[in-house]
Amino acid sequence: MHNWFECKVSYEKILENGIQKKVMEPYLIDALSFTEAEARIIEEIRPYITGEFTIADIKRARLSEVFFNENGDRFYRIKIFFVTLDEKSGAEKKTAAQMMVQASTLKEAIALLEEGMKGTMADYTIAAVTETALIDVFNCTIQEQ
Repeated sequence: MHNWFECKVSYEKILENGIQKKVMEPYLIDALSFTEAEARIIEEIRPYITGEFTIADIKRARLSEVFFNENGDRFYRIKIFFVTLDEKSGAEKKTAAQMMVQASTLKEAIALLEEGMKGTMADYTIAAVTETALIDVFNCTIQEQ
């Protein structure tokens, strides 16, 4: 089970036209605690940022699953509902879950989610697909392999 944290990093970025601009970029990181998330995000982004930076915010991201795709350059948050039947009343029960998918297009994100969910026996419906502003996702299990 992964614990995902969204970390916002604030720093001075040099734009293509040479102007310096203060930016805040969100990253997703797999960590056991807020403290570990802060330490890992500092370690991961230090090689890519020159000058000073601050971790402006860390919040828990309640994600059930993250589907990676090396060719994807965007991250999409997909809300799905797992549909189950209540045996006593016979009524449908919907349980919401959030997934993150790395893809190049919205259509590809949906296809990758469906591919990833193919092995499950659960019935589900897609409720919403939103492109996020995430710059990158750091997964400790991928880093260790």
